[in-house]
Amino acid sequence: MRRTGSFAAVLVLLLGGYLVAATGDAVAADPLISQGRAASASSTENGGSAASNAVDGNNGTRWSSAFSDPQWLQVDLGASATISRVVLRWEGAYASAYTLQTSSNGSSWTTIYSTTTATGGNQDLTVSGSGRYVRIHTTRRATQWGVSLWEFQVYGVGGATPPPPPPPTGPIVRVSEFLADCPFSHRLPDDPIIYPGLPGASHMHSFFGARNVNAYTNLASLQSGTSNCNPAIDLSSYWVPTLYQDNQPVEPVTGIFYYLGEGVRPDVTARIQALPLGLRIVAGNAQATAPDATTISRWSCLHHNEAGAGKDFINCPPGSMLESYLDFPQCWNGRDLDSPNHKSHMAYPVNGDCPSTHPVPVPKLRQVLRYPVNGDPARIRLASGRGFTMHGDFFNAWPVAEMERRVRDCIRPIIKCGVNGTP
Repeated sequence: MRRTGSFAAVLVLLLGGYLVAATGDAVAADPLISQGRAASASSTENGGSAASNAVDGNNGTRWSSAFSDPQWLQVDLGASATISRVVLRWEGAYASAYTLQTSSNGSSWTTIYSTTTATGGNQDLTVSGSGRYVRIHTTRRATQWGVSLWEFQVYGVGGATPPPPPPPTGPIVRVSEFLADCPFSHRLPDDPIIYPGLPGASHMHSFFGARNVNAYTNLASLQSGTSNCNPAIDLSSYWVPTLYQDNQPVEPVTGIFYYLGEGVRPDVTARIQALPLGLRIVAGNAQATAPDATTISRWSCLHHNEAGAGKDFINCPPGSMLESYLDFPQCWNGRDLDSPNHKSHMAYPVNGDCPSTHPVPVPKLRQVLRYPVNGDPARIRLASGRGFTMHGDFFNAWPVAEMERRVRDCIRPIIKCGVNGTP
């Protein structure tokens, strides 16, 4: 009986090992087969938003369409393939209704996925189909703009081997910059810098980047959370007073946060240090009663320079958008991650250098927001008041090594880098 029991145990172990191995083979991930392949689209918004941007593997480039329905984007895999997965990385302008289709000839299409309730963001879809061509066919936009994809990724087995990427062309752009593209996330009357632990104590704020930020947010919760930024490695939180038109909240269609080495002498740029982990900064004056020399924010109109710019809201022509620019201080005292007034530990440069009280130059954070409003400024307000009360809050949660790399590779050598931290 003991021999029988031992044999049964061995048999179970052998079968178990076989099943594990078989299961592992069955779920082995199929490779990405669309990157670098030829792509085409029904339309493009402009010359910088080509269809090929959605299959180039660069999360800093995108395809965007004309402002109408329907639209499509397709990729030629070069040969027939079995399709198992499609990943869509949407920009803020996404489609709420679309189908995924395959074709052997690029003209007759078979639907392998369909939805009318999509919510944008990153969508990872399990599908089953085959064909040489794969396309997304959108039928309803979620915004007034077109539809826009950072990446359209097709996974499966087959297709042709893509050609090697062309070598880089053109000179390096000598601008000291990297950036994070962080859409609007959520809205709360909270401020974890000014009123930590006090939910509802603040005027209404619009948050970008880190998700689920509230009055109780601290560095640990940021580091353990997620972000809607591109790159997602930026776990920082950015927030501003909510903008209202006719007393209805209006959120920006874009939230771009530039990290710059400008505003100081070249020798100062060369010694810029990484922003320290956990640094908190407030820029602007929520208590301002009039625009004056201390007003940091600026308002302008997208693609309409003739409308001018000002420290308060301006009248943007129909079809334009109201833009907000805000520069954060770039000189740190080298000691404190915050201060009682949330400003004294930071300073702006004087005559191209950091003052002796704040001797450490760090990247200048520039906040650029575009609101889909225009017309009479009297209809517009911030939760904090008039346009000159615009202010921004920043809670740094970039991983230390990543922030240091970008300062080393982009800021100090004066190289313009994208969201991936490369030229």
